[in-house]
Amino acid sequence: MKLLFPLLAMLGGAAVAFQVQINGSLGKRTGVLEASFISFGIGTLALFFIVLFFGKGNFMAVSAVPKWQLFGGLLGAFYVIVTILIVPKLGVAPTLIAVIAGQILLGAIIDHFGLFGGEVKPIDLKKSAAILLLFFSLYLFNHK
Repeated sequence: MKLLFPLLAMLGGAAVAFQVQINGSLGKRTGVLEASFISFGIGTLALFFIVLFFGKGNFMAVSAVPKWQLFGGLLGAFYVIVTILIVPKLGVAPTLIAVIAGQILLGAIIDHFGLFGGEVKPIDLKKSAAILLLFFSLYLFNHK
């Protein structure tokens, strides 16, 4: 059970690798913003049916949550637009390394300060070294 969540996260990451290539190809044929809209539209339909058949939550609770928590959808749209724009220029792996570098760096900062209600997990020397190595890998992947 302890490995289930990391394995699910890896599966999600693998899905993202497929997604960025598929969306990048779609963007070449339809346009960046159009591909983003199509991708979100199909995702929205899929989630609608999943919620319809399996959801047990309360949509009306959205009116009671802090409004900053609704910003995630905009960030998701920004991410999809950026990857559709970048993948055809860099390729999947360099794009994902850059995405992951941004996620790890900002994730470490969020954890360090306990932002957005998270638990404080300070950046130490080991984490700093890992972040530097990640950025070095980004450099190596993109250096010709």
